[in-house]
Amino acid sequence: MKNIPDTSLEKTFQLYEAKFKALSDQKRLQIMHLLCKHGSTCVCDLVDMVGMSQSKLSYHLKILLDVNLITRETKGTWSYYELNQDEVNHLLSSELCCLFRPSC
Repeated sequence: MKNIPDTSLEKTFQLYEAKFKALSDQKRLQIMHLLCKHGSTCVCDLVDMVGMSQSKLSYHLKILLDVNLITRETKGTWSYYELNQDEVNHLLSSELCCLFRPSC
């Protein structure tokens, strides 16, 4: 991310801010961990796994979806969620760290 224009840099910071806000909740981290362990999981199973109502779970899932940390596939009347491993790897990558290194 060398020489990012100021407007592009501002957008980049806003995207990371939203992603890190999504990660700043223990329930959302739990959901991501479960999806990492179990792979594609039906929302009906997630309700039992996290021990919360479907409406509260949907709230957390929407936040994670909005920042692309998870994906959703609808099959019939059920939604299946999966961790977006590429996005998680991107957040943990040197690309983000490069924003804060003078040599990049």
